[in-house]
Amino acid sequence: MASPPSLPLIVLCLILVSSLSTLTLADSYYYAPSTNKNVMNPIDSCWRAKSNWATNRRALADCAVGFGKNAIGGKFGATYMVTDASDDPVKPKPGTLRYGVIQSKPLWIVFAKSMVITLKNELMINSYKTIDGRGAKVEIAYGPCITIQHVSHVIIHGISVHDCKPGKSGLVQDSPIHKGHRRGSDGDAIDIFDSSDVWIDHCSFARCYDGLIDVIHGSTAITISNNFFSHHDKVMLFGHDDNNLEDKKIKVTVAFNRFGPGLVQRMPRVRLGYAHVANNRYDQWEMYAIGGSADPTIFSEGNYFVAPNNPDVKQVTKRETKNGWKNWKWRSSRDKFINGAYFVPSGYGTTAPGYTKIQSFKVADGAMVPALTSDAGPLSCTTNRAC
Repeated sequence: MASPPSLPLIVLCLILVSSLSTLTLADSYYYAPSTNKNVMNPIDSCWRAKSNWATNRRALADCAVGFGKNAIGGKFGATYMVTDASDDPVKPKPGTLRYGVIQSKPLWIVFAKSMVITLKNELMINSYKTIDGRGAKVEIAYGPCITIQHVSHVIIHGISVHDCKPGKSGLVQDSPIHKGHRRGSDGDAIDIFDSSDVWIDHCSFARCYDGLIDVIHGSTAITISNNFFSHHDKVMLFGHDDNNLEDKKIKVTVAFNRFGPGLVQRMPRVRLGYAHVANNRYDQWEMYAIGGSADPTIFSEGNYFVAPNNPDVKQVTKRETKNGWKNWKWRSSRDKFINGAYFVPSGYGTTAPGYTKIQSFKVADGAMVPALTSDAGPLSCTTNRAC
């Protein structure tokens, strides 16, 4: 009869079992239990596996993470159906997208069919609105695009915004009772100006005249997640100007996005504020991936960086300054670097985002990112089936 194992061996076995249990529990946060592959990140696992998404669309509003977690959009409002792809910036017609987004009451905006909307001037979105493209192929393209200005609680999900052009000087309706004279938008896909509690999820962006997403003039509490970016120069700018001190309060979570082919720089570029850049996939860049100026704080956590073959642009980071940057808090943790990519850290002290308990989410190791971002961009959702 074999003698029982010694006490130290028993203790070691218990520790090993405990460690394996903990690892399995953590991994299950990102894995579908019925498959052998990574399919869902924490945002998607909140809603995508449910076949009743079309009859319970507002459940999406509970699924954001990070700084934009509290964005509720039109969760507590009626459903508004877009049936007409036409646009009139001065006298919006019922059934058009513009008519819905300017209303003063909360609305959850959906689409009766697939459509390409070519706006005649920038689309001014009012507070407490959700644009939900699930179940249709919705494009905003070939004209001025989206402005989120002086508002809060906006969710934009599941649309494609591309080939945006500058807006024209002229009147634009921005509420049921107000038309404002606009000087002309810059040609961004989405411009977030002095706004808060905004969540942009599962959209695609490409080929715009200026930036793809700008977060400027003190905008804060923003999450940009699960989007697909491609074929553009200046991708995302957080902070209007080095001397615009109100931008110190900018806080943006950039998570689970895929930065695809044809991108040059600003993924993102940050001025003065704070960016938590977590679990994103970078498929090369032509100048740099993450940059900034004016002493921003950047925490790069669990990203997947594939450097281009050009030996002169292997560095992920770029600082634009004449006065030195050694004390700027830029940190990398659990990032995965491919093809010679490298991150230059700086500064001292914590760069943790300081999320509240409800905003917080588990960030995976960078090696898991290709699977976590495999469905970035608009999803093909069919009624009565999981997305």
